[in-house]
Amino acid sequence: MESSQIVSNIFFAYTIIISISSINCIDNNNKKLVTKQSALFVFGDSVFDAGNNNYIDTRSSVRSNYWPYGQTTFKYPTGRVSDGRLIPDFIAEYAWLPLIPPNLQPYNGNNQFTYGVNFASGGAGALVETFSGLVISLRTQLNNFKKVETMLRSKLGDAEGKRVISRAVYLFHIGLNDIQYPFSINSSVLQSISDEKYVDYVVGNMTDVFKEVYNLGGRKFGILNTGPYDCAPASLILDQTKIGSCFQPVTKLIDMHNKKLLNSLRWLKHELSGFKYALHDYHTSLSERINNPSKYGFKEGKKACCGSGPFRGTSTCGGRGIPSQSYDLCENVTEYLFFDAFHLTEKANQQIAELIWSGPINITGPYNLKALFELN
Repeated sequence: MESSQIVSNIFFAYTIIISISSINCIDNNNKKLVTKQSALFVFGDSVFDAGNNNYIDTRSSVRSNYWPYGQTTFKYPTGRVSDGRLIPDFIAEYAWLPLIPPNLQPYNGNNQFTYGVNFASGGAGALVETFSGLVISLRTQLNNFKKVETMLRSKLGDAEGKRVISRAVYLFHIGLNDIQYPFSINSSVLQSISDEKYVDYVVGNMTDVFKEVYNLGGRKFGILNTGPYDCAPASLILDQTKIGSCFQPVTKLIDMHNKKLLNSLRWLKHELSGFKYALHDYHTSLSERINNPSKYGFKEGKKACCGSGPFRGTSTCGGRGIPSQSYDLCENVTEYLFFDAFHLTEKANQQIAELIWSGPINITGPYNLKALFELN
């Protein structure tokens, strides 16, 4: 049997097991008990994508459904851009929820949506224009959520469906690709519009989506600000005259984005009754680990485990789906903060998830996610 067929069969079996375990949980505890739990709905980009890009017509460069992705926990590539679990996987575990499935996964049982679903897409942005045609934009993710919301009300009844939506937590990581996009394609967009107006456009689109989820009944939001990806392995080699230095044009936009996002969330809290949020300062938590890796149990804070070139910053991990493309792979992934040129290892994802879940107010606030899940 060909290796691709073996992987496909394993993936099929795995998704069936997840579906059966979720359905059994519902049968054993009855449907009303299930809907008293807070569901988890996930939106965003590759930091959160649990495999949606496996099911869209796109390039291998925005997929990670090939070895060595998934090597640590799942033992096969699931589509997650890491060696193992992502932040939402850990959040679901802490909230006593099953693994939250990708929205486009073919074998989703309808009952699974009672626990939530993952809409995230690697490469996605808050702007429709960001990698248009290759990814599922935030706006399309919202439309997909609206379909799930309608389905829940239909399956559970209007009152019970609304209850699931109002008690759920909505987790977002988005905006980074919008900031990176103009530099990745040598776009002239930032020559025709000021940096500030561009960031306003990005944050404005994010804010509109938060408001629409609120209007559908959502009240509890978990949001990560933009991390220091100007200092990721891929960014350290962008300026050939300063190899090893953070990419300053992106630094400026990230800082601006994070300030405007905070102001937007404060405004939403003031304007929308019952709007509650947990904003994780991802920029600080990831910067700490990049600059002080040994403090957090890593030997490498800037060099990726998988890739090629200086800092393994060239995105060739797994051959990017092209078997003939060479790449280097580290021996001990737990020593590394970054798994590939731009994405974290499972170990790093777990550390960040713990801070989002129960971190102090100076790193995740004004609520942390544990507090949001406990709210009625």
